[in-house]
Amino acid sequence: MNAADRFRAAVDNKDLTALDELFTEDIRLYSPVKFTPFEGKPMVLGLFGVLLRTFEDFRYVGDYTGTARTSTDDTSAASAVLLFRARVGEKEIHGIDLLHFADDGRIKEFTVMVRPQSAVHALGEAVLAGLVEDGLAPAPAGR
Repeated sequence: MNAADRFRAAVDNKDLTALDELFTEDIRLYSPVKFTPFEGKPMVLGLFGVLLRTFEDFRYVGDYTGTARTSTDDTSAASAVLLFRARVGEKEIHGIDLLHFADDGRIKEFTVMVRPQSAVHALGEAVLAGLVEDGLAPAPAGR
């Protein structure tokens, strides 16, 4: 089983321990709702804890593999694109996860893209609430 398959299995099983083993210490996750990346294994694992309880009916529906240039260091890396469908509340989400792998096969960079814009907004609100609840982000001003 390759790293992308192990990642899919970990997400399907909501297994944060397996995800911990798949991420490099300096992993970066680029989110559709935040301009700067989430950085480092502790933060990215915390974010996945929130995501795994936020998405409803999450399922991968396809995949592609190859190579792509990373955002972090602009090097070509083995990569996988995983297509998914999910819901957040009443919003249906279509999206992709772009995984870039380090030489040892662990995930070093992760980019999430989702559509439509209304789903991005709903996802952003739900994830922020989860991050605040878990103590990973400050409460927004005025709340």
